[in-house]
Amino acid sequence: MTLDSAAAPLDIDPLLDDPATRIVVCCGSGGVGKTTTAAALGVRAAERGRKVVVLTIDPARRLAQSMGIDSLDNTPRQVKGVQGPGELHAMMLDMKRTFDEIVEAHADPDRARAILENPFYQSLSAGFAGTQEYMAMEKLGQLRSRDEWDLIIVDTPPSRSALDFLDAPKRLGSFLDGKFIRLLMTPAKMGGRAGMKFLNVGMSMMTGTLGKLLGGQFLRDVQTFITAMDTMFGGFRTRADATYRLLQAPGTAFLVVAAPERDALREAAYFVERLAAEEMPLAGLVLNRVHGSGAARLSAERARAAAENLEDGGIVDQGAGNAQSRGSAASEGSSPEASETHEPLEAAVPVVAAESAVPTSPHASDESDVSDVSTTPAAPAAPESVASVTSSVTTVEQLTAGLLRLHAERMQVLAREERTRDRFTALHPEVAVAEVPALPGDVHDLAGLRAIAERLAAGGTTR
Repeated sequence: MTLDSAAAPLDIDPLLDDPATRIVVCCGSGGVGKTTTAAALGVRAAERGRKVVVLTIDPARRLAQSMGIDSLDNTPRQVKGVQGPGELHAMMLDMKRTFDEIVEAHADPDRARAILENPFYQSLSAGFAGTQEYMAMEKLGQLRSRDEWDLIIVDTPPSRSALDFLDAPKRLGSFLDGKFIRLLMTPAKMGGRAGMKFLNVGMSMMTGTLGKLLGGQFLRDVQTFITAMDTMFGGFRTRADATYRLLQAPGTAFLVVAAPERDALREAAYFVERLAAEEMPLAGLVLNRVHGSGAARLSAERARAAAENLEDGGIVDQGAGNAQSRGSAASEGSSPEASETHEPLEAAVPVVAAESAVPTSPHASDESDVSDVSTTPAAPAAPESVASVTSSVTTVEQLTAGLLRLHAERMQVLAREERTRDRFTALHPEVAVAEVPALPGDVHDLAGLRAIAERLAAGGTTR
């Protein structure tokens, strides 16, 4: 598969080399390779001389394993084995620890301790809806403010909509400005007997009902938490808004990651439209796990027809006499008819055999080095009978037919991927695209990430 003229090529290296590029955000639907892409970009940028940190929000441990690190946490850890003048560091967002750090940094020790020990805070920091996305924004803002890194690469959360973190500041603001929260904050702001009077009169019905549903202790925990956090609420919103503006700044680049599948590219189209609506700078689309073929001139229809001919005996000579004459022709130089019949098949089979040796899973690659593929068995030293020769030929023809059918299936996959990709580029011709050919297996080390990065860097050029 090759890029068509409607899709502009996405050149990754100039993007990573540009000192003005300070943040790269990888977004896309689940299971399309965002984490691997982010890590591969980090390797590529570091080996080209930049000091890089990769921030992953994916709870899976694949990133740490592929980088040779025992585990990742909320502190950037340097990755060894980078072959270049730069540095690569990696970290995985610890949602609760990030929240704790915010509290410790913006509250005095006594208030911070009261907040951290509050049961409602412990529940909120561990699993409140939207907390992970908001803390990702906080951590990104912290990393950027330190100005320690040339480039920050962000792997977005593994949610259905990987742009949820763009809404996190708004959702947090709505939560903090909600009527329930303001009502709970009012007694603390009024203070003294007036506050207690308001609490007893104005909230008696509500607390009575909620107390039965949630428990009176829960409400007291919530109010204690809000009282302690009151002075910090404005800071949350301010920092979130600042990080949001940072994502809109020219130094940020969004990469939408997708697979050449209908659902994934439909989500990619949504991300492209959403980023445009939010005025976020989109660098382009990374199309992962693209399949190809070294025998693309042999169409699926021709391969299937040839397989049927072999299986039905349309190409196979019939009868023992013909089998004998074919054996004689092979030794003396085959007849023109036999040569015409078998030459196209003989030219195609080695390439098709190499393709069939490569796994056909979504992670498979047509570029594997298959160096020992034999399409015909070794000639027997002394055939015992014509029957044994005929049996051997039949086995070869059955194998060839199977390989041709595998090739036909591969060509159908290629055609489907190309149609899907073309629909996306027709809708969004302005989006630059880089295609990344599939690898034979999963990436599990730094060498694998480097291979992905090389394919990614070459994927924006027409092949």
